[in-house]
Amino acid sequence: MEKTAAIAMFESLSSGVRLDVYRLLVRQGKTGLVAGEIASELNLPASNLSFHLKAMVHAGVLTVAQEGRYMRYRADLAQMLDLIAYLTEECCEGNPEQCLPLPSSLSCSPSESACCPKPEEPR
Repeated sequence: MEKTAAIAMFESLSSGVRLDVYRLLVRQGKTGLVAGEIASELNLPASNLSFHLKAMVHAGVLTVAQEGRYMRYRADLAQMLDLIAYLTEECCEGNPEQCLPLPSSLSCSPSESACCPKPEEPR
């Protein structure tokens, strides 16, 4: 991951609304939610939400797929794990075995687990 991508992701999540959206979508996993469901769940006006969703997709923390006339949003968990790896790659001066163990909740690997699959491409 490049530094500019990491900065964009952090900037995207620096809003309380966006952080709430991201955490909601993480809970939904690969099914995600359409914009109206997100707005309803978080009690947000649709016009306000669309601004935040666009910024989050642009920053790479969310993916979006069109389903008919709806847009389905998902947290890009693989991208978030890449960000965590970027932040910790030089842990203990390149000797991560010397560092404290990461919480088990961070052990999800997109290549090894169904918890972080890439969303299917729209047909």
